[in-house]
Amino acid sequence: MSATSELPPLDGERVTAERVQAHLDGRWAEVRDRSREELRHPLLAPVHGLSLEEHRQRTMEQARHLAKSDGPGLLFPERYGGGDDLGGALTSFEMLAHGDLSLMVKAGVQWGLFGGAILNLGGEEHRSRYLPEVISLDLPGCFAMTETGHGSDVQSLRTTATYDPDTQEWVVHTPDEDARKDYIGNAARDGRMAAVFAQLITDGASHGVHCFLVPIRDEHGEAMPGVTIEDCGHKGGLNGVDNGRLRFEQVRVPRTNLLDRFGQVAEDGTYTSPIEQPSRRFFTMLGTLVTGRASVSGSALSATKTALTIAVRYAGVRRQFRSPDGEREAVLFDFRQHQRRLLPLLAKTYALHAAQQDLLERLHTSFADEEASGEMTDRQELEARAAGIKAATTWHATEAIQTSREACGGNGYLSENRLTQLKADTDVFTTFEGDNTVLLQLVAKGLLTDYRSEFGSMDTFGMARWVADQLVETVVERTAARQLWQSITGIVSRDEDTDLHDRAWQLQTFAWREQHVIAGVARRLKAGVDAGGDGFDVFNDVQDHVLLAARASVDRVVLESFAARIEACEDTEVAALLDRLCDLYALSVIEAERGWYLEHGRFDAQRSKAVTAAVNELCTQLRPFASVLVDAFAIPDEAVGAPIALGDEHARQAMRDAAG
Repeated sequence: MSATSELPPLDGERVTAERVQAHLDGRWAEVRDRSREELRHPLLAPVHGLSLEEHRQRTMEQARHLAKSDGPGLLFPERYGGGDDLGGALTSFEMLAHGDLSLMVKAGVQWGLFGGAILNLGGEEHRSRYLPEVISLDLPGCFAMTETGHGSDVQSLRTTATYDPDTQEWVVHTPDEDARKDYIGNAARDGRMAAVFAQLITDGASHGVHCFLVPIRDEHGEAMPGVTIEDCGHKGGLNGVDNGRLRFEQVRVPRTNLLDRFGQVAEDGTYTSPIEQPSRRFFTMLGTLVTGRASVSGSALSATKTALTIAVRYAGVRRQFRSPDGEREAVLFDFRQHQRRLLPLLAKTYALHAAQQDLLERLHTSFADEEASGEMTDRQELEARAAGIKAATTWHATEAIQTSREACGGNGYLSENRLTQLKADTDVFTTFEGDNTVLLQLVAKGLLTDYRSEFGSMDTFGMARWVADQLVETVVERTAARQLWQSITGIVSRDEDTDLHDRAWQLQTFAWREQHVIAGVARRLKAGVDAGGDGFDVFNDVQDHVLLAARASVDRVVLESFAARIEACEDTEVAALLDRLCDLYALSVIEAERGWYLEHGRFDAQRSKAVTAAVNELCTQLRPFASVLVDAFAIPDEAVGAPIALGDEHARQAMRDAAG
């Protein structure tokens, strides 16, 4: 098949939403089905127009209802009253995000972060004592990591926990305004205990950031002595979550309140750890909390699926403008530009869904193996993958929800049609659980694969100094100047006749870009060092290239995941449809980056135009399947909520009014 030939038509009569859904639901299909039934409960229905206190109260009622279901407990081992199914738990959180996202975030704070800290950072005593009450929500908790002066830079947190051997207590203290715990979910209203991250000090020495359990309210809801609680107030979204600020004035807690899996303090104040190197210990501790990012990425995808379901359904019924020879107005989806607005976003959503499912399966296996063996595992690769997928899904949500709102015109701006609320609630996801730009730098560290062990234990500045001052010559030689350039020159060819829909060519094109950019990073690093540059300045000067390398790597990972999932699909007709959708994802990315490919000699102008023509053709081919593809998400009508997406009389009247 030539690069410009037409694709054969798809058989639209036999591919149903149910068959596509069976493929999408995958390994945790039963969890998804149970979650769908749960979302039909009237208490979980999306609402709008609530006051701040009404929204918070409703969210807490929803959380207590949720605590009676199987979903939250799946995160925890059976011996503590859980279901011992990490992948199922993350899938359950993901499904919650089709409804009110405030509930998803509150559930994530309670079970994923607060409970996850106890499970992954605590010892057996902590788990046995606290986890049953965490699962039942009898002990509402907070995850107090972020400070006013330090968000992404966790190693530099200023809150201190100083050991007093005379009383065998920790003295938790907020030394200044920058050290107050800020934006802490559950703190303003409902939380009774916080997992507080602080600098551990004993015998006059600091051993880095550790996690401590600190009661913040008594049984009557009053602040504990020495604990000051402030309300963050009304936010741009997620107002069902009671975010607050915490200060600690010489607050004393027992020695045993240190979550001591990675660091223990004896009664006399002696500190020991199974991980001797401090920075490696720190990154190992944070690595155990990687599930939070996976939960955010899955939730962002669910919100995107809801928004696209609303927009695609609306586009299939809303009419606007007559053709010159037509008697009836055309539906929005008959217009090429409307197809181009929504269908590439839908294709990318499917691609990211595949990458998210791969991530969940890897996390599930990693944590299950660790629980079975009792040994810590190295999660650097998983942490980098989770960081990249989280950045990709949350930025995609921001784009897709905004585009969906615009595609629905004035009806998309009505609160009852949910799109404005979805936009407001997901906006913070790009900085929640890690700022996306910072997370991409974590991805970039792993791209220098020969030195991943050294980079994995360093912060960004440490990585810059190490590269600039010690081994940049070797890094360039081993990761870029020789091997990668040989690879790049080996791949480059005059491929104008290669079929644009050839999956191997698409994968090769993505990989070529990734390798080329990594080579550019290494060359620029070497040039900066050769010119006598300071380590920080050298790294700072190439940050644009570092972030581009990370984005290119994530694009390649997502395409590989999507292609592999299609290859494994046993329903050949569903696979054929998804194969076409994968073409649209791949070629849409290439089209968006065609300026880069032209600049670097991969394409000529004719090839670039052929990519655009192929995207247009794919939109035409896939337009009849748009409803099948969004219906395959199987979001309950009660969760979709938007009248314009449900085909009721209210929706029809709204469309008639909009049409004048």
